[in-house]
Amino acid sequence: MFKTQSLTIKTATMADLSVVEELLRKSYPVLLKPDYKPSVLAMALPMITKANPRLLRSASYYVVRDSEGVAVGVGGWTWISPMGGAGRNDLAHIRHVATDHRRTRQGIGRALMRHIYQRAYEAGARRMDCMSTVTAEPFYEAMGFQRIGSVELSLAAGIRFPATQMHIGL
Repeated sequence: MFKTQSLTIKTATMADLSVVEELLRKSYPVLLKPDYKPSVLAMALPMITKANPRLLRSASYYVVRDSEGVAVGVGGWTWISPMGGAGRNDLAHIRHVATDHRRTRQGIGRALMRHIYQRAYEAGARRMDCMSTVTAEPFYEAMGFQRIGSVELSLAAGIRFPATQMHIGL
């Protein structure tokens, strides 16, 4: 467990599944609305607002709670890319990061990303890739990531989701 200001960052477990899904379900529709067409969100949101049990069991996915114990952020990293493949052994991948839409620009995402960087570095990561939403691209740039290019993620047969591939050296 890691504490910063009035935030606590704890490794997620399967017991956090409903908390993670609630945060994703509440925040993604609001946060992504300005940058994605309604038709894209209608197809993508049912999939991207689901907590991934593999991430919750990875020991590298985290829940950020405020001083009252309310979950205000989630996210983590893995050696396996979101597309399913493992890359070089020093390359980690940012996974399913979100902040409560009512609490953006309060340092929650920044504290979480610093925690992720530290834990990934301690595990041997020297580089990180990220498949960012279009919405989060400025946040990741502020965290030091560089834009590689635009991509379309295939969420399921016929469901494409515009994203931005980004990279950082640790």
